[in-house]
Amino acid sequence: MDAFQNIGIKRRLKRFFRRDGRALIFAMDHGFEHGPEDFNEVWEHVNPRIILKKVIRAGIDGVVLLPGIARISGDVLNPNVGLMVKLTSKTNLRPKEDQFLQSPLGFVEDAIKLGADAVAATVYWGSPYEDIMMKQFAEVASIAHDFGLPVVQFAYPRGPYINEKYGKKEDYRVVMYGARAAAEMGADMIKTYWTGLRETFAKVVDAAAGVPVLLSGGAKAKNPVEFLKVVYDVIEAGGAGAVVGRNIFQRENPEPMIKALLRVIHRNEEPEEAAKAEGLI
Repeated sequence: MDAFQNIGIKRRLKRFFRRDGRALIFAMDHGFEHGPEDFNEVWEHVNPRIILKKVIRAGIDGVVLLPGIARISGDVLNPNVGLMVKLTSKTNLRPKEDQFLQSPLGFVEDAIKLGADAVAATVYWGSPYEDIMMKQFAEVASIAHDFGLPVVQFAYPRGPYINEKYGKKEDYRVVMYGARAAAEMGADMIKTYWTGLRETFAKVVDAAAGVPVLLSGGAKAKNPVEFLKVVYDVIEAGGAGAVVGRNIFQRENPEPMIKALLRVIHRNEEPEEAAKAEGLI
């Protein structure tokens, strides 16, 4: 028989994943990590309440917020939409040599007070500060699991050694390594980079040993169909969906993109078909 905590983790994960085991999650931690200029393209979306109302209306499965934004906009969140509170981050204002470190900005108890269904923390695998972030993640996971909260790792290979050895952070070997490390640390969900090919992303999924792997959406794509193709390949590779920020909030009307992504993720629709159905092309 499952312990109480395991029941809680399973129930809360279902608030993100539909019956097909897949999810489209909206990320909005960019104002802290990248700065408000990320919203220049559609400035009204700097107000989290405006963009969150739009994404919820479009049918998003879950959202990722930092504690303060969850507090500011908590009353607009639909109870049927999973809330993930990210507990680590960094700013682009810190010195270049410290950019490979994420720091705590909240605690599991804060996330519980906010009504979170999951908590998240980043580990830059291969960073000179890897051990600090490993400890942070371990502490978050231990406390969160005691309270029956799922824990998500943003497993990002990032650091000078990776650049020297592999040439780029998206090399499938280091993405695969990071996903495996996240699974071995006890993550209940993993967010990581696209590796460029369906076949190599399938290896990342395999390395995660059954822990759901979601795509990190990255920068806004110039052609929406190209981004839909990436998400389609993630699903075909066995991925569990995508966590998308700029490809949503940097569009004045994000609803067509969200609905097209939902078609690809939950209906296995071809990217062009989904884009046409939602008027993106």
